[in-house]
Amino acid sequence: MKGPAALFKKYLAFVIIYFCNCLPIKKNKIFFFSYYGSQYGDNPKYITEYILEKYPPGHYEMVWAFNDPNTKPQLPFKKVKTMSLKYFYELCTAKVIITNFRTTKFFVKRKGQFYIQTWHSSLRLKQIEKDAEEALPRHYVEMAQKDSAKCDLLLSGCRFSTETFRRCFWYSGPILEKGTPRNDVFWRGNLFKKEKILQALGLDPNENIILYAPTFRKSHDMSVYDLDVEALLDGVKSRLSGEWKLLVKLHPHLINTATKLGLEVMDVTKYEDIQELLYIADILITDYSSLMFDFALTKKPCFLYVPDIEAYMAGERKLYFDFNELPFLSARNNQELAEKIRMFSPRDYQRKLQHFLEKIGSYEEGAACEHLLQSIDEVCFGMKPRRKEARHEAV
Repeated sequence: MKGPAALFKKYLAFVIIYFCNCLPIKKNKIFFFSYYGSQYGDNPKYITEYILEKYPPGHYEMVWAFNDPNTKPQLPFKKVKTMSLKYFYELCTAKVIITNFRTTKFFVKRKGQFYIQTWHSSLRLKQIEKDAEEALPRHYVEMAQKDSAKCDLLLSGCRFSTETFRRCFWYSGPILEKGTPRNDVFWRGNLFKKEKILQALGLDPNENIILYAPTFRKSHDMSVYDLDVEALLDGVKSRLSGEWKLLVKLHPHLINTATKLGLEVMDVTKYEDIQELLYIADILITDYSSLMFDFALTKKPCFLYVPDIEAYMAGERKLYFDFNELPFLSARNNQELAEKIRMFSPRDYQRKLQHFLEKIGSYEEGAACEHLLQSIDEVCFGMKPRRKEARHEAV
């Protein structure tokens, strides 16, 4: 049972919400948070940066919620601590609320607010929400149902996702089928941005990059990350020219454990923005992560290293796709992975990618933020205000 202190905090929060919900809504205020305030990233980040680039200062008042705002002093907008008095004030008086995950009971949506759910995967391998209801905790299902009832707009990156949302999201409202904001970077990126990311990581711009980004295992089994780095690099160098660097991005639960794997690699697990890592990577190696679908948009090689595929499929949720349907080459051991890399055919890969993107009905064209902001402009102002000229360079 919850203790008296926890119950007191809960009731106090609802009292604060009640009073804050009596205050006027500010029509140009947008409230953002990503993964419950744990990071500045994913779709909310890319929507924010689009506004900073395209709109005049002050056109939108942007507020972000973080668990520790002091770790983000460089960000040029208002920041509040989650579950603080300021947090509830800003949330309750915002016209638009944007997140990438389910909201909790502490978001009591009021009349006149507009809630946009961007979700955190443009396409996924594992089944989600109602499709996976039997595998989800009951409290999560109830929270998801209540969150869907609050939602005014969902974003979809492809026809397959739209169909999935319609079937399993407990949601019948409008879906904006114009792509995924975080994936715009693959079209709108520029050389300066790439150089900035490389510099932040201390990487040589003349090196090619392999990103190894596997998923988390419920069993906490670390043996599945037994990548043979030497064999991998030899295989890549035999097929592709140049110098190569291997970056490892593990799940946040596994921060500071990459070095324990005995891999001679660069650990980038603490780097917040996985999309930036995908942007600079020349090759992606993953397993069951939805990152594969984002990376497919770059048309660069992606390989799936799945040494535990039978156990994973038996113990995890059901999948939306059979592995044989995916356009990516998969390997069950290091020898097979090195061989698949040596035999890699760019022509076959591009053909399979194109077929897959057509099959899922991709909407990704690099303009998701633009289309979404048109909707937000209309919600906040009832019009499409003039934006600043674009400032970007071609790659």
